[in-house]
Amino acid sequence: MTLDVTVPDIGDFNDVPVIGILVAVGDVVAAEDPLIELESDKATMEVPSPAAGTVTEIKVAEGDTVSEGSLILVLEAADGAAVSTGIEPASPAAADAASAPVSGATAAVSAPVAVTDAGFGRAHASPSVRAFARTLDIDLGQVNGTGRKGRILREDVMKAFKATSVPAQSAGSAQGGMGIPPIPAVDFSKFGPVEDIEMPRIKKLSGPALHRSWLNIPHVTHNEEADITDLDLYRRELDAMAKEDGYRVTLLSFVIKACVSALKSHWEVNASIHPDGDKLIRKGYYHIGFAADTPNGLVVPVIRDADRKGIVEISKELGALSARARDGKLKGDDMSGASFTISSLGGIGGTSFTPIVNAPEVAILGLTRSKVAPVWDRASESFQPRLMQPLSLSYDHRAIDGALAARFCATLKHLLGDVRRLML
Repeated sequence: MTLDVTVPDIGDFNDVPVIGILVAVGDVVAAEDPLIELESDKATMEVPSPAAGTVTEIKVAEGDTVSEGSLILVLEAADGAAVSTGIEPASPAAADAASAPVSGATAAVSAPVAVTDAGFGRAHASPSVRAFARTLDIDLGQVNGTGRKGRILREDVMKAFKATSVPAQSAGSAQGGMGIPPIPAVDFSKFGPVEDIEMPRIKKLSGPALHRSWLNIPHVTHNEEADITDLDLYRRELDAMAKEDGYRVTLLSFVIKACVSALKSHWEVNASIHPDGDKLIRKGYYHIGFAADTPNGLVVPVIRDADRKGIVEISKELGALSARARDGKLKGDDMSGASFTISSLGGIGGTSFTPIVNAPEVAILGLTRSKVAPVWDRASESFQPRLMQPLSLSYDHRAIDGALAARFCATLKHLLGDVRRLML
């Protein structure tokens, strides 16, 4: 039986571009195997085969536009083959990614990807996975898919990349890695006087680690503001007494205590992703790292067991670790084991920023300079001057979604709003 395969119901979309032809004339396909890929302005979709059979003609090409009912290919159906009338999702996650009008289609938001060779184009993989494979210079035709119906997943591409044993770039190299085009070398001396200045050792070591985190972690940053008016008044009282004993009480001490309480309520933010990528490692400890500015660059000492320490003890430890950091006397144990990190720029300025997650942690909190701002007071029905503290939480979107990040910051804001809550 000859079967004309047309575009099924794809909602209110018309003239949708064809971005991939996944089969060729003569290919034998099974029911539900993907035939072509379409991309609307909201999602990408695979059109599956309605029956098992052999492809005899292809009626569209990449770049063509199609709508519901458009003929895409002709199939010689196998004897006794059942014909499917709908589109089945390739996976629950893919279906969830689609917008409502294309419910039932395999979908994942991504940019169009041009297919450059037949083998690559026929691979059973989503456009985002194709783009990822091209970035790593991996031939999808040589990758074994472990997903449903042999679908190639991002993890399969990464496994193939690791198997190629590509030599690593040098730590300080400006050249691109993982298939990323290198930054072209420029002879700046053509434009004026120049001088090569050796990078401090700390920056040489931290730079590649930050680059690795940025490449491997899908970063998202949530911004919030906390009213610390009352907390700061109490902090100033403690700080005045602390000066007499030779240490200082800064806002960071209170933020550390508040973070511990918030982490207990939202344990995922204190977690790490298991190496297999399928589990979270829940931690029963609260070691808080803090970025310390030194003449040679940033280092991250760690306050261990911050949940067992009070404001005074944390303040003294912050002062001692910061002093050792400035003098270059930190030991390895002083900078290891953090489960969450805080980066404070409050003494310098800024309104918000995107700190880079310190992998294998899954979140980092950024602090910038607090400011006095008018805040509406319902009781007096007037604006009141309040000291507001900006909070910037960067997180690994694989472990933490936007709702969880917002709840964590809301908890943190609530705790910082009244110092008494830190004692609960």
